[in-house]
Amino acid sequence: QVQLIESGGGLVQAGGSLRLSCAASGRTFSSYTMGWFRRAPGKEREFVASINWSGSSTSYADSVKGRFTISRDNAKNTVYLRMNSLKPEDTAVYYCAAGSNVPAFSHGYDYWGQGTQVTVSS
Repeated sequence: QVQLIESGGGLVQAGGSLRLSCAASGRTFSSYTMGWFRRAPGKEREFVASINWSGSSTSYADSVKGRFTISRDNAKNTVYLRMNSLKPEDTAVYYCAAGSNVPAFSHGYDYWGQGTQVTVSS
């Protein structure tokens, strides 16, 4: 069992930055693929970014490529999402997820956090 707790969300003006963190419990964090997803009001959950177990491979949705950066620190059992040049359309609840050998862009993760709200004002 893995528990995921997101933090770092908040209200920011367009063009600003935030860094989300996701702290994971359990000793097997370093073996998991980690992903970030988001759900905007009235919309389906959307893939944002993922990172493999070692951090050597990352994937991004086209909508965030070049603005967001996913990273991980296996010693701290934490995955991060650095979000720059934020836009109002980035407003959503952001979730982190953990899974074993999850293909890029897949939603097939085993564990999900509760989410953290990100609101970008224009």
